[in-house]
Amino acid sequence: MEVVGIKFKNNSKVYYFSPNGLNLKENDAVVVETPSGLDIAYIKKGNFELTEDFYEPLKPVVRLATEKDLMDKEKFMSRRDDVLKTTKELILKLSLDMKIVDVEFPLDGQKIIISYVCEDRVDFRELVKELATVLKARIELKQIGIRDQAKIVGGIGICGQTCCCGRFLDDFNKVSIKMAKNQNLSLNPTKISGVCGRLMCCLEYENNTYAEALELMPKINSLVTTPDGEGTVVYNDILNKKCTVKFIKGDDVKLNDYEVEKIKFNKPAIQKQTDNTSNVKKQESEPANNNKTENALEKTNKTKKHKKYGKKNNNAK
Repeated sequence: MEVVGIKFKNNSKVYYFSPNGLNLKENDAVVVETPSGLDIAYIKKGNFELTEDFYEPLKPVVRLATEKDLMDKEKFMSRRDDVLKTTKELILKLSLDMKIVDVEFPLDGQKIIISYVCEDRVDFRELVKELATVLKARIELKQIGIRDQAKIVGGIGICGQTCCCGRFLDDFNKVSIKMAKNQNLSLNPTKISGVCGRLMCCLEYENNTYAEALELMPKINSLVTTPDGEGTVVYNDILNKKCTVKFIKGDDVKLNDYEVEKIKFNKPAIQKQTDNTSNVKKQESEPANNNKTENALEKTNKTKKHKKYGKKNNNAK
C-alpha cells in the first residue's frame, strides 16, 4: 500500500494518509481532512510502500496547498493572540477553573477550537455562548491532559534538552514509580518529574534493561555465598553487574565487591518454580476446604435467619 507520512504543526506524531495519486515530497504543504474539517499539514515522509494492515481505510490527501490556502491559514492564525486574550478575560469574568493552552483554526475559518486543561469538570456553556457572540464563529472547547499541554507548549527538562514529548515522542507510554526504583534513582518528586509535574517519560526508555539485569542479581539484605564466605548484600551495581557484600566478624565490618557470576544465591527463577509447586498443592487441597467453607456458610446463614426472625418477634411484642 502506498502511503505518505503527514505531520501537523505543534505535534510530533506522524499520521499515514493515502497520497491520492499525488507524488509528494518531504516538507510539501497539503490540505487534508480532519475531524474538525479541512486543515493544512506538512509531508514528513514522501510516497513509500507500507505493508501494515489498517482497521479502517486511510483518508486521502485532498490536494496540494495553494498560495491562497497558506495565506488564509496565516490570516486565521494572526487572530490567535486576540482569541486567547478574549477567552482568558471571559474565564475570569465567569470564575471558571480552567486554563487555556492553544487555539486552532480549521481552513474554512468558520470554527475556532480552543484547548484547555482542568482538574475537575467545568460547566462552560455560558463561556461558549459569549465567545460565539464576540468572535462571530462556532466555538469548540477541547479538554486535554497535562502531558498534552507540555507537548504543545514545550519546555526544557532537567537534562537541559527540549522535552521529549515536544521533540520526538508520538504517544505517551505508561510510566510508574517502580521504574525509578529499578534504576536506583532518588524518589524525590522534584528529581523524577518533568515540567508537566508527572513522572518523566525517559524513565521508561531503559526500564526493560534494568528489569532484566535485576532478575539476575540478589535482593538487598539477602544472604549470599561468596569466595570469602557468607555475607549480606548491601548494594547492587546494576550496569556493571556487581554486588557489594557486607561481612561482620565480631566488631569488624568489611565490604567487598563481587561479580554476580562469582556469588551464589537463590535466584528468582528457582523461587518462582517453588511458588508454582506450592500453588499446585493448594489447588489439589481446595475441594475439601471448599466443602468445609460451604458448610460453615450454611450454618452462618441459618443463625442469621434465626436472629432476624427473633428480632421481628421481639418488635411485634
